[in-house]
Amino acid sequence: MHQLPLPVRLRATSVFSSYFAGSNQDAVRLLEQQQFGVSPLVFLYGVHGTGKTHLLQAACVQASSVGQQATYIALSDLQSYGTELLTASTHNAILCVDDVDSLLVDAEWNHALFSAYRELDEHQGRLILAASQPPAAFRIPLADLSSRVLAGTVLRLNALNENEQLHALQLHALQRGLELPEETALYLLRRLTRDMSTLCGFIEKLDIVSLAEQRKLTVPFVKKVLDKNIEDSNF
Repeated sequence: MHQLPLPVRLRATSVFSSYFAGSNQDAVRLLEQQQFGVSPLVFLYGVHGTGKTHLLQAACVQASSVGQQATYIALSDLQSYGTELLTASTHNAILCVDDVDSLLVDAEWNHALFSAYRELDEHQGRLILAASQPPAAFRIPLADLSSRVLAGTVLRLNALNENEQLHALQLHALQRGLELPEETALYLLRRLTRDMSTLCGFIEKLDIVSLAEQRKLTVPFVKKVLDKNIEDSNF
């Protein structure tokens, strides 16, 4: 089999120290310390915006930092490369596959996931899957895969409450060298969609604009940037 040029999608900010756990401390600790028990399969689930992608990438970054091979694969990568991408990624200490909801109910992808599971198990590796719902919510066609998924370590991510989101936003800003006052963070929480992907994405926009204009993240400045993004239909 020829070697596939694996896509690299790890973000520099996706590390455990930049994730505000809130009520998800137990799940994050298990991922960070790799305390998964005997099963080679870990199933991480939570609604959109709870940070599943962040944690999968953080697990890969941490493994790589201690000399282990690790690969993160998004659903878009699998749709582009096909099942061969999974086969080419099984000689890893950790293989993370994101957004597997549609794969779990597809017979062809069931066989590919099960083959990846067996290869990783044989080489003492870990397969970490992320989805929006718990394993029991899926009708998995392949019985062998279904039994392995249900027997794996299941970790749930809860959505953050407003106070936790505020602190998570401030941490995300701090990681980018920005000071986000509480007043400004509260303003963003009241103006934007309440999911961390949207909120953190806007912090990244503010980072660029505030650097260019040499402005602090005051409410008037943030309001101006937000209004312009809405006007331009970029947000």
